Amino acid sequence: MGDMANSSVEFYPKNQRRELNHAGGFGCTLAELRSLMELRGAEAIQKVQETYSDVNGLCRRLKTSPTEGLSDNTADLEKRRQIYGQNFIPPKKPKTFLQLVWEALQDVTLIILEMAAIISLGLSFYAPPGEESENCGNVQAGGEDEGESEAGWIEGAAILLSVICVVLVTAFNDWSKEKQFRGLQSRIEQEQKFTVIRNGQQVQIPVAELVVGDIAQIKYGDLLPADGVLIQGNDLKIDESSLTGESDHVRKSVEKDPMLLSGTHVMEGSGRMVISAVGVNSQTGIIFTLLGAGGEEEEKKDKKDAKAEDSSTNGTGGKQQDGAVENNQNKAKKQDGAVAMEMQPLKSAEGGEMEEREKKKASVPKKEKSVLQGKLTKLAVQIGKAGLVMSAITVIILVLYFVIETFVIDGKTWLTECTPVYVQYFVKFFIIGVTVLVVAVPEGLPLAVTISLAYSVKKMMKDNNLVRHLDACETMGNATAICSDKTGTLTTNRMTVVQSHLGDTHYKEIPDPSNLTSKTLDLLVHAIAINSAYTTKILPPEKEGGLPRQVGNKTECALLGFVLDLRRDYQPVREQIPEEKLYKVYTFNSVRKSMSTVICMPDGGYRLFSKGASEIVLKKCTNILNSNGELRAFRPRDRDEMIKKVIEPMACDGLRTICVAYRDFSAGKEPDWDNENDIVIDLTCIAVVGIEDPVRPEVPEAIRKCQRAGITVRMVTGDNINTARAIAAKCGIIQPGEDFLCLEGKEFNRRIRNEKGEIEQERLDKIWPKLRVLARSSPTDKHTLVKGIIDSTIGEQRQVVAVTGDGTNDGPALKKADVGFAMGIAGTDVAKEASDIILTDDNFSSIVKAVMWGRNVYDSISKFLQFQLTVNVVAVIVAFTGACITQDSPLKAVQMLWVNLIMDTFASLALATEPPTEALLLRKPYGRNKPLISRTMMKNILGHAVYQLIIIFTLLFVGEVFFDIDSGRNAPLHSPPSEHYTIIFNTFVMMQLFNEINARKIHGERNVFDGIFGNPIFCSIVLGTFGIQIVIVQFGGKPFSCSPLNAQQWLWCLFVGFGELVWGQVIATIPTSHLKCLKEAGHGPGKDEITDEELAEDEEEIDHAERELRRGQILWFRGLNRIQTQIRVVKAFRSSLYEGLEKPDTKTSIHNFMTTPEFLINDYIHNIPLIDDTDVEESEGPPRRRFRASPPPSPNKNNNAIDSGIYLSTDVSKTPTSSSSPVSPLHSMETSL
Repeated sequence: MGDMANSSVEFYPKNQRRELNHAGGFGCTLAELRSLMELRGAEAIQKVQETYSDVNGLCRRLKTSPTEGLSDNTADLEKRRQIYGQNFIPPKKPKTFLQLVWEALQDVTLIILEMAAIISLGLSFYAPPGEESENCGNVQAGGEDEGESEAGWIEGAAILLSVICVVLVTAFNDWSKEKQFRGLQSRIEQEQKFTVIRNGQQVQIPVAELVVGDIAQIKYGDLLPADGVLIQGNDLKIDESSLTGESDHVRKSVEKDPMLLSGTHVMEGSGRMVISAVGVNSQTGIIFTLLGAGGEEEEKKDKKDAKAEDSSTNGTGGKQQDGAVENNQNKAKKQDGAVAMEMQPLKSAEGGEMEEREKKKASVPKKEKSVLQGKLTKLAVQIGKAGLVMSAITVIILVLYFVIETFVIDGKTWLTECTPVYVQYFVKFFIIGVTVLVVAVPEGLPLAVTISLAYSVKKMMKDNNLVRHLDACETMGNATAICSDKTGTLTTNRMTVVQSHLGDTHYKEIPDPSNLTSKTLDLLVHAIAINSAYTTKILPPEKEGGLPRQVGNKTECALLGFVLDLRRDYQPVREQIPEEKLYKVYTFNSVRKSMSTVICMPDGGYRLFSKGASEIVLKKCTNILNSNGELRAFRPRDRDEMIKKVIEPMACDGLRTICVAYRDFSAGKEPDWDNENDIVIDLTCIAVVGIEDPVRPEVPEAIRKCQRAGITVRMVTGDNINTARAIAAKCGIIQPGEDFLCLEGKEFNRRIRNEKGEIEQERLDKIWPKLRVLARSSPTDKHTLVKGIIDSTIGEQRQVVAVTGDGTNDGPALKKADVGFAMGIAGTDVAKEASDIILTDDNFSSIVKAVMWGRNVYDSISKFLQFQLTVNVVAVIVAFTGACITQDSPLKAVQMLWVNLIMDTFASLALATEPPTEALLLRKPYGRNKPLISRTMMKNILGHAVYQLIIIFTLLFVGEVFFDIDSGRNAPLHSPPSEHYTIIFNTFVMMQLFNEINARKIHGERNVFDGIFGNPIFCSIVLGTFGIQIVIVQFGGKPFSCSPLNAQQWLWCLFVGFGELVWGQVIATIPTSHLKCLKEAGHGPGKDEITDEELAEDEEEIDHAERELRRGQILWFRGLNRIQTQIRVVKAFRSSLYEGLEKPDTKTSIHNFMTTPEFLINDYIHNIPLIDDTDVEESEGPPRRRFRASPPPSPNKNNNAIDSGIYLSTDVSKTPTSSSSPVSPLHSMETSL
């Protein structure tokens, strides 16, 4: 509603709008505030001063108080929402059910079926005049009655009906998936709260409830939810890259640049702002609205383009190919940053259309396919191709058979009045062919994946995993390494001070205040109360006898708790020196690892309080308070002794050590506060405290489970190495007697970098396998480690890495990891944005649950595949051989569609919703390149297929004898359904049902019923399918080509079906190891394999000239050749000779070349796009012959020649080469060479 309200405000004519707002009683209009927020820096300050005199003036106009905030008056808040809008950006409309139905109808096989059904329907209503004559083959040989021939339309109608069924089911699944996803999104949004001041109290409210005029508290790690103007800030730095694209952090201050924009991240510091624009009127909102409107227009345009492209022959094929190439070029560019420029000048000069296309490509966010989806797509395509071939052969054989039999053997002539009858036959054959195809194509695969993922995601919510990206859940099942934070993930994040060193004494518990001098105590209380975020508080417990609640930064809470334990109170100190009076604040960040605050003293001097990691702050201390509270010199010798006697013992108990210190500046000349290095030195140490953060009780067990499941857990923390090692030992990350490494960030960097300071993968590979603890690490170290493990190729399996993080600085590592876990409670918004899964309880044991669910998804898909492929193999072979031998498929089109529905939709529901068991954690992870279909599964598929085929063929050819019924073979066109074929259909379905139970186990387990009642969906689907099958057989009649069976026949069908279970046990007895002949299928892309498009690109690049030149690598020629290529490429783009590319027959990937030493020189290969081959042949004829004779040079690794090639290329692009003249200056230069 507020949405409507604010848009109505926008469309009022000027004068009316004024009145409307002033009637609202606020001193600024919406338009004024919107235009104000578009200014930056000095302009903005000038505008604020001109219009409102200062920020407080703006607050007065907005009727809010900079310190007290808004009152909680609902009428006032509502009025603000009506005038300035709600803080809510309306999402894009979801697709309607009808749109989804339309999308489901786009499926090619379904379209073919619909066409066939319509033709069949049309023909059944056409009664040819020659109906009575017996000349048209054995059409009416069945001597059926009139009513039956009238019912010819039923088959066509039934096919249409079943198509409608399939479409509705698919659409419904898509719709529920979309709905779940939206529910998830809204849940993520609801969880985002923001701190504002109302009635002088700090409260956390959902982001959507923010209104213009609210005073918001902002701190390190926040994602700003609305636009605002800074009222007061400490050392505030903002990352505005999401709006401006500038990656440098922008300093914000009331004097220089007070404008804060929604959607930007607070990277350092803290402050308060008054909110000036929300929702659609904020800067992000404006962009979103533009995008929303723009997106729809774009879509319409794209559709038109697509139509145009389709109509042009093969146009789209070329286009897509070329898109793929561009994407890969982009990838390559990112990889070799240095070389990225090589192609640039040329492209910008002339590749106009290419750039356009690139832009379009770039604007579409390209999410990489997950491991599983990659394997599945590959598999589905292979199966689909096989199915297509089979169905084509079926149709051809049927048609030939009919034609030869009718016109050659029976010697009939083609009479005009018989044409419709023959056409009806051909249509029938076509329908049979299509049904073979329908059954062969496993369109249930994507469905199974979606259902399985959606189901898992829903259930994972209960296990405290909020999944933001669906495929993260399945990737997690393959995880081989977890890099975890310490604080809050492995520990409870409820910190308390347990040891301290005050006045030359080391106290093992909280000291008695009477033992301390009042000066020391006062200094300590002030240092802690003032030099911590004022938002950090300790509140009374919620329940009687509970622990006090800690709000804000947990380390600071521990220190404030220490003050309370010393029977003093920090609140009066804060009231005496409120936040506005703090003179300068150096907030905590991962580089400083300390926080300092400056206050003014009554005598005109200044006092600086500092606290931080003990080693770092002690290095800056030159004095220390002794037992009488007086200063005593603190020399490096004393410091080493203190580290040995105080800090290391504390750290070895797993305590985090914090040093609290201060420094006085005398009155007189004011120091240069911006020069931090001269300010935070010469400190006086007040105390060193040891803070305990106990390990969560359930973590050691969770880590044991991970290790048993083949997952290595590593701890990456900013803490002291001794603390880290002690906690790691408590958690069980390191075990005594193991060969492991614990490194500090500095040492880690020293070991992985070469003399030039560059990171080398080989060096990293020596370290990471043994590394268990990385302490005192910076965010970049974490990112380096994660990237190094992911890129490493030393093991037989590529590593899949999960990372947990909560701080803003963890963003890069979370993004780089295969799965990023952010902390729901302690995590900053930046971390949550970068993550794939949010742990709503911040608990490591939830990660183990995620692993379990991930593996379960993988297994569910495999179970479904095992079932699906058995049905596919059997149905296709039966339809094919049946059609070839009896000119009629034993399984009719409608029956096939029903089987398809069972196999695809229902089975995917039944098998994809199996709940996970602890047993999943007893095996090693699959890794990136393990095939989907293992040997065991292949054995099961083929074994069951053999059983089913034997049964069905027996029934087909001798069934009528066995059951003593009429044979259904060679029945004429419109004959009534036979009992014979009904028994075959029924037996087939029964076997599938029992095989569905077999498919529940894929690792060759014996007990297939294990835990079957734990899955009500499975039971209900199997029973439901059975029920429907009874109805179809007994009452399906003509549409389903079924004739009712008696009890005895039913029992036989059931008995044969039950045989599946017995046969399953037989198959399980055969050891897989003896079946060496079985192939696995559904491999992921291999270690260095790349996708097909990339392969296509790479093949083209290694053109013939390069192959010849492998013998004599003359770098000069390389350089020139490259320039030439580039010019040629530009020409190729211009004449868009892209479609006529021929594919060379090598299928090797570029990486294999790059590993051979002589090829290393040519690192640039990545960036040469497709070369038009014909062109290469012409221009390289003469030089190639000449060079073959030249002596092979020494394998020179000097890259200068190539570099000069690059410079040359930029020059060449400037030289006015006329593209029309075939002999360019360069050409002549080359021949002269």
